[in-house]
Amino acid sequence: MELIAIIGLLNATIRMTTPLLFAALGGLFNERAGVINIALEGEMLLGSMVGFMVAFYTGSPWLGLLAAVVAGILVGLLFAFVTVTLGAEQIVVAVGINLMMVGVTGVIFRLMKQAHEGSFMAPTYPTWPIPVLSKIPILGPVLFDNIPLVYFAFLMVPVASFIFYRTTWGLSIRAVGEHPRSADTLGVRVPLVRYLALIWAGAMAAAGGTVLSIGYNSTFIEGMVAGRGFIAFAAIILGKWTPLGVLLSTLLFGFADALQLRMQAGIFDPIFSALGIGEIPYQFAVMLPYVVTLVALFFIGRMSWPAAAGIPYSREEG
Repeated sequence: MELIAIIGLLNATIRMTTPLLFAALGGLFNERAGVINIALEGEMLLGSMVGFMVAFYTGSPWLGLLAAVVAGILVGLLFAFVTVTLGAEQIVVAVGINLMMVGVTGVIFRLMKQAHEGSFMAPTYPTWPIPVLSKIPILGPVLFDNIPLVYFAFLMVPVASFIFYRTTWGLSIRAVGEHPRSADTLGVRVPLVRYLALIWAGAMAAAGGTVLSIGYNSTFIEGMVAGRGFIAFAAIILGKWTPLGVLLSTLLFGFADALQLRMQAGIFDPIFSALGIGEIPYQFAVMLPYVVTLVALFFIGRMSWPAAAGIPYSREEG
């Protein structure tokens, strides 16, 4: 029974990590390009709703994923236009987008509920067990018997590392985030780099949102992202703006999320009773991932943001 509980906890950790990893790896690109993007929350929320809606009407989770990615790209384009082209304050614009997505998804979902009675479930992504590897004791079911988006998210970590540190495109992103004027002088198109980084972030965050709605749950509820976009943003900072750091940070937060679900289910009640601890209110369990986020950021120490982070760039200035 203990082994089953451990495997269940590890499985839940991977599930909870995946949407965070999608959003954080997407946001990592725009952060390294010098754009602070806390709109990951709204992009994830929109992706989860659009993915569910299209999967529900078409019967295909893959079309739901495609539609969600397109929606995320459009939000990324909007964010890029207002912040990069118009030079608006990035954090203010991101807050506005988050609030707008809460309203948009809420209204559309309520209209869907009014139009449909009874069963309101969408198909989910199929599970793709990897032959041989999925049969490995303990690790097999945890790592190699998942939906395809889990594999994609974790494979994107070495891909992102390769892009950042082994390609000209990665060098351009890092240069734009540190010294945009110098990069511009050397022929790097600063606005284009930031546009593409924000588009990629929107697509990835929206894809991560679909993991929450049609990855395992078959449904959508208002506000189901529940701050995970902000946790993904925190994971980028905790991970020191590196792909490997982002992976480790999201695994930490994913584990905390998986742990709180099991605390609510009462799995650890016998342990608490043996330690003389009474019943723990479920509210404490719910806030555990956010507490872990705050504590982790508190102990991270000195943070070295990209030098041009949050600063609009214009050729005409300076």
